[in-house]
Amino acid sequence: MNTRNKKALSPVVASIILIAVTVAVSIAVAAWMGALTFNFMATEQLKITNVQFTPDNTHILVTMQNTGTTPVTINEIHVNNGISSLAFSYLGTTITSMTLPANTQNFTSVTYPAAWTNGAQYEIEMKSSKGNQFTYTATAPA
Repeated sequence: MNTRNKKALSPVVASIILIAVTVAVSIAVAAWMGALTFNFMATEQLKITNVQFTPDNTHILVTMQNTGTTPVTINEIHVNNGISSLAFSYLGTTITSMTLPANTQNFTSVTYPAAWTNGAQYEIEMKSSKGNQFTYTATAPA
């Protein structure tokens, strides 16, 4: 009887099974990591590119650009840590929130409750519906 050939087959089968299990687990982990990546890639990223103070000392024009991969909905605008207006102007219409699509640029006019002071610094902070804060510091013209 030749028992050596039967014993040699067992390590080969075991190796094939181990390789198959390893490949199956690696495919499952790769799919899971891919799903996580898509969730993390959907980011809100708003960049305030310019701030202008109007001559009437009551409005601040804010130019912003959404550089993220998802739309940004702005619900609040704060100037110097105080709510300047929950209803703000967008293209001449008063609105309570503003959605800026991904990879677009737009502007809004913020009503400041008191006349701004020449030469003073103002911090403009925009809060999104997801709770993200985007700030910009500007100095009023002298």
